[in-house]
Amino acid sequence: MTSPAPTPRPGDQLASTVCTTRVVVVRAPAGRQPALTCGGAPMVPAATAPPAPATGADPVTLLGKRYVDAEGALELLCTSPGAGELACDGVPMTIKAAKPLPASD
Repeated sequence: MTSPAPTPRPGDQLASTVCTTRVVVVRAPAGRQPALTCGGAPMVPAATAPPAPATGADPVTLLGKRYVDAEGALELLCTSPGAGELACDGVPMTIKAAKPLPASD
């Protein structure tokens, strides 16, 4: 069994142990260690992740999308889609909304 990921830092690459989801930490909260899961299982450092099982299910975690926790303190970038749902401390993460561009005249 693999150990849970240490406190996430920007640039860390994490992988799911139950699907093909892989992410990069863009922003991490200071002073706390969030419990990151995908498909209900703890995420692990990508370098130590076991081979991802083939599921054939439609991806839930989408390639190139940024996911944020409820507080907006943790931000992950999906680098490989997968069938598992990302969660932080048991709360599902949501896709970060794009910032509106300023109007040009």
